[in-house]
Amino acid sequence: MKTDYILEMENVTKDFPGVRALDDISFKVRRGTIHGICGENGAGKSTLMKILAGVHAADTYQGDVTLNGEVVKFSRDAIHQAIEKGIALVHQELALIPKLTVGENIFLGREPHKKGIINWNKLYADTHKILEEYKLDIPFATVVDELSVGKQQMVEIAKALSESAQVLILDEPTSALTEAEVDKLMDILAHLRKRGVTCLYITHKLEEFFRITDEITVFRDGTVVGTVDTADVDHEKLVAMMVGREMKERFPVSERRPGDVVLEVRNLSVDDPGHLGKKALKNISFKVRQGEILGISGLMGAGRSELVTTIFGEYGKKREGEILLEGMPVENRSAREAMRNGISLVPEDRKLMGLVLEQTILKNIALPNLERFSTAFSINQLQELEECERMANHLKVKTPTLHALVSSLSGGNQQKVVIAKWLLSEPRVLIMDEPTRGIDVGAKFEIYKLMNNLAREGVAIVMISSELPEILGMSDRIMVMHEGECTGMLDRSEATQEKIMALATGLTSDN
Repeated sequence: MKTDYILEMENVTKDFPGVRALDDISFKVRRGTIHGICGENGAGKSTLMKILAGVHAADTYQGDVTLNGEVVKFSRDAIHQAIEKGIALVHQELALIPKLTVGENIFLGREPHKKGIINWNKLYADTHKILEEYKLDIPFATVVDELSVGKQQMVEIAKALSESAQVLILDEPTSALTEAEVDKLMDILAHLRKRGVTCLYITHKLEEFFRITDEITVFRDGTVVGTVDTADVDHEKLVAMMVGREMKERFPVSERRPGDVVLEVRNLSVDDPGHLGKKALKNISFKVRQGEILGISGLMGAGRSELVTTIFGEYGKKREGEILLEGMPVENRSAREAMRNGISLVPEDRKLMGLVLEQTILKNIALPNLERFSTAFSINQLQELEECERMANHLKVKTPTLHALVSSLSGGNQQKVVIAKWLLSEPRVLIMDEPTRGIDVGAKFEIYKLMNNLAREGVAIVMISSELPEILGMSDRIMVMHEGECTGMLDRSEATQEKIMALATGLTSDN
């Protein structure tokens, strides 16, 4: 029986060991709309979506999920049951097989065949039909790892639509997309809405809710605060609903007085290891002072991550130029050498490069600091626990115990664990590559306060961010990069989004 509401959740409660993730959740989603799901990390959004998508079977939670007027209970083989009912989840960590083609990924496990032989002509014809029907501009015979992240995201969506998805769940779909790819995704979602597909849209980028959604349900601490028409709320009201208080400032006020130069890079050029004869970095020079936050801005492919990973000893084996710490040249030919020289790096992708997800919080914080706890023949476990607890408490990591798996934490708390492990090493220079990617507005504010406190304590901070408001709000100076070169250095007082974008696209700030 069809109703105005394609999806309803009634009195849903979900517990994990020591934590109630969802507490008597109820809300409804109108058919053929884009429905935003909003809340801080740990609010329960992802848990809810996993229930809908069959990741958590019906016997692991209380309450009812109703789809098209029918109560559904996904049990064994729950994910496939959810797909059969028309619910598909496109997760922020893409689940494609890189060495297979677009068509092979879309129909993986469902290949058209006769007498055990795959009908490749039909597979690619069906792929072409789906891509054309939903206006997805993707070459269907291309190997997936040759596509941009944005196009890979489109392949995930096409895969879901090929399975006749009525409800498409998108979890942080733009976290790794360029602005052009975000625009394309928004066009596709608008087209899907016209075709009657219902979308549940999770993001920490609040401006995206106002751009594409019809209604927004706000979660806080495992409960539903309310559902509102998008047209009836503004940024401030939405934030207040999320955090339970009004946040008048996006960035904490801080007066900093930078001291002496701690890190200096002189005429740094680095060969691109993937392209013979090409430079990844060209003649880069800059300085960072004690107690200063230097922001590095630029478009994707500008060389920002290559620059900081070269400084940290993980990139750029063939290079020219100098890296100096407090006036003394250093080689930093490995991450270990960089760490011993007092440089730490919070990486861009915390799950891939910053954490061991199936290890405990304690072991993750301790990992780069084992020499600190080592005796002649063993690890001083009491010292390890005390120092890791001190750092976790200092950063306000929300967990009942440090012996919990780090994979059980929200994104914001995972990021705090990454920062905690590097702060325990007492760095002179802290490099932060996209420090607030994929975390909510409340957790972002906490990270910003932490950065300000570290700067006041004398740590030199280098911050890469793709969010211009973050660059402008947190940096004392801003270095802009374009195609491996530094195209400009701006003081905070003179920097604007327009000047940064002009430099990031290879123009001068005067143009």
